[in-house]
Amino acid sequence: SLLLQLQDTYSKSNIACLTGEEIGDFIQNLDLIESQDRVADPCWQVKWHLGKLIKKMMPRSYEENISSVNAERTLTLSHTDRQQPLRPINRIAAHLTGNSNRKSSLSPRIDSLARKGSGQKISNWESSRKGHSFLYNVELRNGELVIPQTGFYYIYSQIYFRFRENENEDSDFLAQIRSPKQLVQYVYKLTNYPEPIMLMKSARTSCWSKKAEYGLYSIYQGGVFQLKKEDRIFVSVSNGDIVDMDKEASFFGAFLI
Repeated sequence: SLLLQLQDTYSKSNIACLTGEEIGDFIQNLDLIESQDRVADPCWQVKWHLGKLIKKMMPRSYEENISSVNAERTLTLSHTDRQQPLRPINRIAAHLTGNSNRKSSLSPRIDSLARKGSGQKISNWESSRKGHSFLYNVELRNGELVIPQTGFYYIYSQIYFRFRENENEDSDFLAQIRSPKQLVQYVYKLTNYPEPIMLMKSARTSCWSKKAEYGLYSIYQGGVFQLKKEDRIFVSVSNGDIVDMDKEASFFGAFLI
């Protein structure tokens, strides 16, 4: 019974060492309260070892909590991304297709405007989402794409030249068509400068045989150019009389890269 009494007293003494309102202050001031007198105190030794262990474990626990929070945030963001895919910012693109009404698609051969450039400007592109055409953050004005933001743009265009003999055509007109012709496609930009600036030109000299019922040729060109806000770009062609504005064969577009 004496042994049990001593054991119970010892246990209560150890618990008493760990209780009291001063334990928090003890841990905070652990490195400031060491002294020879306290080292000899068994109760102080219990507190000292426990304090060292707590201070050692606190940074590890903090790191684990931070890692856990970051992992949870990553999973949450990943789940959100799957539900709401990220969309490109300031997406700027346009694809214009040929208009089946060929005659109304071309500006007059003699243009009263000083800023017309070479050839005949194509003024009536299809842009109302019929077929493959679309405008995304770009405005179309009189056949000209208005650039909304300064940057580098990929510009492309294809024009389809198609000659088909018609018995009702004037013989002089047929003779003119059959003679060697330079089929040319131009891409211009309009700026504050008085005259349009040519960006691209592609050409082919073609002569159809008198025995041929029809002749076909398409010209494609594309390139990257730096454009400024409010610049305008457009396409002109030579020999507008034989341009076929089929929507899959004649088109014009640009997009910001």
